[in-house]
Amino acid sequence: MSTFEAAPPARQDISTRWEGSAPATEVATALPGTSEAASIARGFVRATLAGWKAADGGFGPLRAAGAGALFGGELLEDALLLVSELVTNAVVHAGTEVEVRLRYDPGTGGAGPAPGVPARPGLIVEVGDGRGRRADAAGGFARERGRGLRLVDELAESWGVAYRRTGKTVWFRLALDGAAPQPAVPAPAPVRSYDVEAAYSFLAETSDILTGQFDEDMVASLATQLLVPRFADWSAIWLDSTAGGTEQRRLAQVWHADEGRIGGLREALEQYPPLPSGGERAALVPCRWPGAEAGYGEDGAAMACRLVAGGRLIGVLALGRAGAARIPDEASGVIEDFARRVAHSVAAARRFTRQATISAVLQRGLLPSGVLRPPGLDVHVVYEPADHAWVGGDLWDLFPVGDGRWCFALGDVCGNGPEAAVVTGLARPVMRLLAREGYPVSEVLRRLNRTLAAEAVEAMEAAAAAVSEHAPSAPDSARFLSLLYGELVPYGSDRGGARCTLASAGHPLPLVLRPDGTVRTAASPQMLLGVVEDATYTAESFDLAAGETLLCVTDGVTERRDGNRLFDDDDGLAAALAGCVGLTAAGVAERLRRAVHAFGGTAPEDDLAMLVLRAR
Repeated sequence: MSTFEAAPPARQDISTRWEGSAPATEVATALPGTSEAASIARGFVRATLAGWKAADGGFGPLRAAGAGALFGGELLEDALLLVSELVTNAVVHAGTEVEVRLRYDPGTGGAGPAPGVPARPGLIVEVGDGRGRRADAAGGFARERGRGLRLVDELAESWGVAYRRTGKTVWFRLALDGAAPQPAVPAPAPVRSYDVEAAYSFLAETSDILTGQFDEDMVASLATQLLVPRFADWSAIWLDSTAGGTEQRRLAQVWHADEGRIGGLREALEQYPPLPSGGERAALVPCRWPGAEAGYGEDGAAMACRLVAGGRLIGVLALGRAGAARIPDEASGVIEDFARRVAHSVAAARRFTRQATISAVLQRGLLPSGVLRPPGLDVHVVYEPADHAWVGGDLWDLFPVGDGRWCFALGDVCGNGPEAAVVTGLARPVMRLLAREGYPVSEVLRRLNRTLAAEAVEAMEAAAAAVSEHAPSAPDSARFLSLLYGELVPYGSDRGGARCTLASAGHPLPLVLRPDGTVRTAASPQMLLGVVEDATYTAESFDLAAGETLLCVTDGVTERRDGNRLFDDDDGLAAALAGCVGLTAAGVAERLRRAVHAFGGTAPEDDLAMLVLRAR
C-alpha cells in the first residue's frame, strides 16, 4: 500500500530541459488544456525514460547508480497509466493547461516509504495545472471521487497534493527496485488530430463505467462491449485464477458485433486461445485469427494484450477487425491504455470479493446461527451491517444457560472493520462462559468489562496488522462496547411472560410496550464497557407480562439521521413503538425497521440491529 504525503520531496523550482546528448535528471514540459494533452504527455514520458535508459557516459548520476536500464518494463507501464489518468482528468474536468515534470531521485534525501527510512532510487512525477489557470477544488485531477487518485494510491510508493499560489500539483513516486531490464519502448506513432478527442472520450467513459464494479465477470462483460464496434468487430477476455494450487485461465467473456455469432466465436477461441508474447508487458501484439467462426471469413487482424495489474498477470484481452491487415497505430495506444484500466478494475473487483468472503465467514462465526425461542416468548431479530466489506460492529445473542434460564444481549462496538470484529469475537464467548458459570447479570458485565479493558487493544492491533502491514494502531476507543445484557426466566407457555433482569452499559435503553399502548424504559444508563477497568454495574428486575413487548435496539436506530434531526429526538422511538400494539415480535421489528429506513433520504450509514421479545 502506498503512503500519502502532504507535499512533494524538496526540489528547485526550475524547469530543466534537454542539453545536448546528455539528458538532465529533471525535465518538464507544458501541455495545452486540450484533448491532445494526454497523448503528448505519454510521448514525453516515453521519450524521457527511453533517453535515460540509453544515457551515455555523460549522464553521470544514472550511470553511477546503475539505474539507467531500469526505466522500462513495469515502471514505464505504471508511469504511463498514472500520467495519462491525471492529465486526462485535468483536461476533461478543469480545462486547464497542464505541466508535467519528471525527476530522477537517487534516494539520498527524498521521501522514503516510511519516516526515517532512506528511499530507494526512484522516479518522481509531478502533474500540475500550469500557468495558474482555473483549478478550483471541484475540478481537475484533485477531485477526490475521481479514479486517478485511487490508481495513484494503488501503484505509487508515495504521493501527495501540493498547493501553491498559482494552483495545485499532484506528485507521485515510483521506486526503482532492481527490476530486470526491458526492451526500449518506442514512442507511439502520432495520433491523427481528428481521432484524439473521440479516443479520450472513450477512455473517460471506460473509467466511469468500470469504476465501482465489484464483480470481475461484470468488468469483463462491460469491457468487451465497450470495444465492439468502436475498435473491433469482436473481443474476448480470459481471466487467470488459482484453484487447488493450479493456475487456470478461463474464457470469461466473448462479444461480437453480430450477437448471433458469439457462440461460434467462443468455440473457436476456446479451441485456440491467444498466447501473446512479450513477457509480462501489457503491449498489444498479433495473435491467431479465430477463423470463419468469427463471422467474417478467414481474413482479419487479431491482436492480444496481457492484462497486468500490480506486476501480476491476471488475464488476456483479444480483439479482431475483419478484412484488415493490422490494427492502426493510433488505435493501439488507446487499446493498451484501455487494457490497463480493465486490469486494475479486475484486480479491484477481486479484492472486494475477498473482503466480502472474509466478512461472510466472520459474520457466521461471530453471530448465532439461528434464533432460539424461550418457552412462552415470541422472538425476532433484525441485523443489518452497514455497507462496508467487514462484518458489522453490532452483536446480538440469545442462548439457554440451564435451570430454565435464558440470557440475551445486544451490543455495539465503538468502531468497525477488523478491530470491531475482534471485540465481538472476544465479548461473545466470554459473556456466554460467564453466564453458564452461573454469574448474575451485574457480575457478567463487571468481568466482561475487565476483560475488554485489559486484553482488547493488543488483539485489535494484531488484527489490523494482519489486514495491512501499513495499518495504524487500533484507536483506544475501538475497544469500547455498549451492551444491553439480561437474563430471562420464562413462566411457561401456560401462564406466558417471564421474569427479566437486565442492565444497560452505555447502550440505548430498552423499552417495554404494554397492551394499552403505553411505553416505559426498563433500565438505567451505566458506563460503557472497556473504559474503566474496575467499574461496577447494577441490574434491574421486572415482570414481562403476557402481551408485553421488550424492545432492544442499537444506536443505528436511535441515531438514524435526517438532516439535523435524529430518529429518537422527542422520544421518536417510543412513539413509533406505541403504534405497534397487537403486533407479533416480527411485526414490531418490521414496522420499526421500515420507519428507520424511511426516516432518512439515503441508506443507513451505521449498523442497524433490533432484538424484540414479546410475551405470549
